[in-house]
Parts: sequence; structure tokens; C-alpha cells
Amino acid sequence: MATDAGASPSGLLVVDKDQGMTSHDVVSRVRRLAHTRKVGHAGTLDPMATGVLVLGINRATRLLTWVTGHAKAYDATMRLGVSTSTDDAEGEVSAAAGCPDLDDDDLEAALAPLRGDIEQVPSSVSAIKIDGRRAYALAREGVTVDIPARPVRVSRLEVVGAPREETIAWEGRPLRVSDVDLHVECSSGTYVRALARDIGATLGVGGHLTRLRRTEVGSFTLSDAETLAELGARVEAGHPLPVIDVGIAARAMFPDLVLEEDEAARFAHGQAPRRVGGALEELHAAAGEEPLAVVAPDGSTVLGLARIEDGRVRTVLVL
Repeated sequence: MATDAGASPSGLLVVDKDQGMTSHDVVSRVRRLAHTRKVGHAGTLDPMATGVLVLGINRATRLLTWVTGHAKAYDATMRLGVSTSTDDAEGEVSAAAGCPDLDDDDLEAALAPLRGDIEQVPSSVSAIKIDGRRAYALAREGVTVDIPARPVRVSRLEVVGAPREETIAWEGRPLRVSDVDLHVECSSGTYVRALARDIGATLGVGGHLTRLRRTEVGSFTLSDAETLAELGARVEAGHPLPVIDVGIAARAMFPDLVLEEDEAARFAHGQAPRRVGGALEELHAAAGEEPLAVVAPDGSTVLGLARIEDGRVRTVLVL
């Protein structure tokens, strides 16, 4: 999207988040770079995690709900033989059984039940609300939280390379652990650190996450992303932020529904187009439960989003 460097753009911005920053830290920095308060993010990354964080600026914040719901991919490293209070490296060690001589067959047997549609119990320090309060806030207060399992889908969970045996110091003695690199592709709402926890529990040695890098959010990948330092350098040099136009983003995310002139005029006032029979079935087959990008007769301008519900097209969003 071409924009004057000093103007406030409108679109999606894909950031390669640095380690140690919260997602809100990234939003705050982009607000300054984009000269607007209207910036939001699609899907929190923990401070320990790096990688793809999709932000919406101005009008594009209205798309973030659907970006958040898209599948995600991660590269991760888990340490088997040590459990922590947060299921990642930021927590306190709660158990250290060690994991020498990790057997490949045993590891695969622990991974196999976690593939496909599963019921996952999120970490006790997740952002899930329990009786109106965030689980992590309750955990910090020492309150024991009972978080119910919820359905998620892990479409891919694979070991990358060979496990590495390491020796760490624990209570004044050497402890042998195993570090395992993973590639994970999963639905929104899946906790990769909970996968590490559950793999360690199945093996009887405990486990936690030591590295997490998000490589994809839907159709947005690391190849689309820039670090905050790179974005800051762009603005400092007088160049615009590399935002993705709202219409281009919507068409990249969803199937098209191209309207006639009269339909487009009515859609601008919230009235959904009518489709029946084979035309409706074709749209439903293309989109499933996802929205459709509603496109003007020119074949390129995106007017908003619609969805197939109860056997008809319904308006979701008018841009």
C-alpha cells in the first residue's frame, strides 16, 4: 500500500517480534511509528516467543478477529527431564527427573496421541479467563486454578533433527536432559508449551518449552515480516510502513464473492446479496465456516465480509 511516510496508514502489518517483548509492547511501538492509537494485534505471543505477529492499523483492526482465528505454525524446542511452573523457560523449576538416553520410539509414542483433534488443558498461566479473571493473574496470587480441557487441532507435530543430550546443573549436581526441536502446525488456541508439558508427562520425565518461534499465521509468514528495528529504520529514512491493504489482505485470507452493481449498492447499506441453489452450494464449499471477501463489480475492490449461515448469505462486515 503506497502511503506518505508521515501519514497514518490503514492495513495489516506483519512484525517479526523480538524475544523479551510483550505483544502490547509491539503495539505501543507501532502506534508511534504509524502516528495513530488505532492499532491492535491478532493473537498474543509470550515475551519468550519470537516471530509472526500480525497487527491491524486503523480500518484493518476490524479484520483482526478473523486473523486471530486462523491456523498457526511454530518452530519450537522442548527440554525433556525438567518441569516448570509455567511450562516454559520463564517459570520456576518444579521437578527435575532428568532424561538421559531418550528412545526415539518412546518419543514418537508420546507425540502420536497429540496429533489431530485433541482435548488440551491450557497452561495454568495462560490468558484464559476463569470466573472473569485471567488464569495467570490467579496463579501469581497462589490460587490453584482448574482449567477445563478444550478442543484444539494439531495438524502436524514432528521432531526436527536428532534430540540433543545436554548436562545442566541442578541442586549442585549434574543432570542429563534431552532437548528436542519440533515443528508444530495447529489451530488457534493451541498452547505449544502445553504440548511440551504433556509429552514430558507421558514419558514420565517432565518437559517444558525453551524456544518458540511463530512462523505462520494463516497466509502470513516470516517472509512478510520485519522486525521493529527494520520498521523503525524505514520510518526514520522517510519511507512508509509496509502495510498490506485491507482489501488485498481480505482477498488473501478468504474466497471471493463478486457482486453485481445493484448488489454492491445494497451491500454498502448492510444488505447481503442473495444466492441460492448451486451458486450457494459452491460458495459454501469454498468458504466452509470462514467468511467470504465481498468484492465490487470491478473485481478488485473489497467491500466487506459475508458468511454462509442457515442456508443464506449474511453480511458480517461492511468496510
